[in-house]
Amino acid sequence: MDTTDEWISSRTGIRNRRLLSGNESLNGLGVEAAQKALQMAEVEPDDVDLIFFCSSTPDDLFGGGPTVQNALGCKGNPLAYDIRAACTGFLLGLVSASFHIRSGGFKNVLVIGADCVSRHVDWTERKICVLFGDAAGAVLLQACDCEDDGLFGFDLHTNGDGKKHLNAGIKQSEANIVNGLVSGLMLPSVSASISNIQMNGQEIFRFVVNAVPETMEASLSKADLRVSDIDWLLIHQANQRIIDSVAKKLEFPRERVISNLENYGNTSAASIPLALDEAVRSGKVKKGETIMLGGFGAGLTWGSAIVRWA
Repeated sequence: MDTTDEWISSRTGIRNRRLLSGNESLNGLGVEAAQKALQMAEVEPDDVDLIFFCSSTPDDLFGGGPTVQNALGCKGNPLAYDIRAACTGFLLGLVSASFHIRSGGFKNVLVIGADCVSRHVDWTERKICVLFGDAAGAVLLQACDCEDDGLFGFDLHTNGDGKKHLNAGIKQSEANIVNGLVSGLMLPSVSASISNIQMNGQEIFRFVVNAVPETMEASLSKADLRVSDIDWLLIHQANQRIIDSVAKKLEFPRERVISNLENYGNTSAASIPLALDEAVRSGKVKKGETIMLGGFGAGLTWGSAIVRWA
């Protein structure tokens, strides 16, 4: 296509991306991320009692949660299901997991963010296809005493009118087979598929650089915290200009902003746990530090949460 590395990196901050290929599957990526999270937490798969698989691009129409649960070898058949909220999916899974623990008696909840957006882009449209990569990331949330609760505050929103700016609708076409006879009625045989992603990047940018700082201020207010109380800022990795703009509006120190967008591109629901994992394993984020998370994506959905890394 008509593009260059300079054109992509100067507008997005992205220099590398990873794509699923061959026999690789999104479920497989999700399982690998979950296994690494469990190993870090020193928890066995049999001790997991709930799994959220946050993905809008599953390998199967009916989702990936049960398949991932089975592959992990969870013998107690814990509940596993999907959360489909595009790039905001992991954030919604994180908050949902917290409330299942607080009020539902769950002890160990896996939250997996995984997406293979490369399946749903037009590879001749440079404004969209150069943005996305495929990935999975996971965290384990565990029950604890009230005074050790690691979710300090959150704020979540949806505006369905924004769908016109970012969507991938179902498209139908008549199948090339003979019509079927059902209850005396002649019904056309129709096949359905998901269209490629349609996005108005300028409108999404204008929306996000205002909405994300606002939701973060709301989370800070609910938690009775100030920006100066936050150790790290981690925003959905969609575009470096967005990350920089949000940090600037919050007057947050640039050196305390977590970003790995350059190496992976926009990995949708995987972007936050992917960046968090790298920051933790590299020693950047340390035990007891406070992280403000911000997500936004199709729907439109957006929100924030303030958490402590345990």
